[in-house]
Amino acid sequence: MKMMRPHRPSVDDLVQGVLQGNRAMLGRAITLIESNAEKDQHASRELIEKLLPYSGQSIRIGITGVPGAGKSSFIEAFGTYLCRKGLKTAVLAIDPSSSVSKGSIMGDKTRMEELSGEPNAFIRPSPSGGTLGGVARKSRETMIACEAAGFNVILIETVGVGQSETTVRSMVDIFLLLLITGAGDDLQGIKRGIMELADLLVVTKDDGDNRQRAAAHKQELKMVLHYLQSPTPGWKPDVLTCSSLENRGLDEIENRIFQFRDILMKSEFWYKRRRQQSLEWVHTLVHEALLDSFAKHPVVADHSHQIEEKVGNGKMDPVSAAQTLLSYFSYPLPDINIQ
Repeated sequence: MKMMRPHRPSVDDLVQGVLQGNRAMLGRAITLIESNAEKDQHASRELIEKLLPYSGQSIRIGITGVPGAGKSSFIEAFGTYLCRKGLKTAVLAIDPSSSVSKGSIMGDKTRMEELSGEPNAFIRPSPSGGTLGGVARKSRETMIACEAAGFNVILIETVGVGQSETTVRSMVDIFLLLLITGAGDDLQGIKRGIMELADLLVVTKDDGDNRQRAAAHKQELKMVLHYLQSPTPGWKPDVLTCSSLENRGLDEIENRIFQFRDILMKSEFWYKRRRQQSLEWVHTLVHEALLDSFAKHPVVADHSHQIEEKVGNGKMDPVSAAQTLLSYFSYPLPDINIQ
């Protein structure tokens, strides 16, 4: 008996389903967005174009943390807290990728079982696909789809490997850095560059015998913040504590996040940052498309191995090699695929 293939929804079907808040259609829309197949690129761009006018109404929160800070535990506790307050919350959990399949190693249901059961929650573990810092290339488009589906809060988790924080900072409204006590010289172990990106610092695991240490570390971090410039004009970064285990401090974090939003909206910087981020998105897409087109250029591909071998053997200097390869990248350019 011949098996019937499942019906593939059209772009208009996906748009209608997403706008109606249909989770299954939202999932299929994101699958189309994340597809790198050539046949899906036009449909993906059309989908984003039609969803874009319905996006932008959420608060976008980036979350990173030092090793052991309990990012997933915090996101589950905080996301559950927000959902039970009636806020529709989407979590874009950027998972480490398999070096073979480029797929997610961890699934949302093995990491955030309680949050997965919330009717107001949507969790999408996206493979990083080997991109710089482990940040999924299509996270911006996925965020647009979630906002069009009516989600009020978007939580974006980084893999916390050092480079991804800068990329996520360029996508979100407010950036949270999770920290812990008892990990040696905490202040020295924290990269200054990451601290300078944070709008809010949160000392986690404020429970049990660790409560006194958490309070002391909070005061230490407050002193450090005096010497750092705020990443957001008109806002003074703060330090809070919380316990994901005991659900303590989550209300204060929520209050500070929405206070941040209200202050920035009044100052107009909220909208200015969003416009800047849209321009950065354009530049990123152009940069990636040109690199991809350069690598696939037939003449460049034919000569690159030979030139790289000469550089490796010391028979050609890197500047001459780069200039030679660029000279092969002739105009008119080959078709550039912006994914």
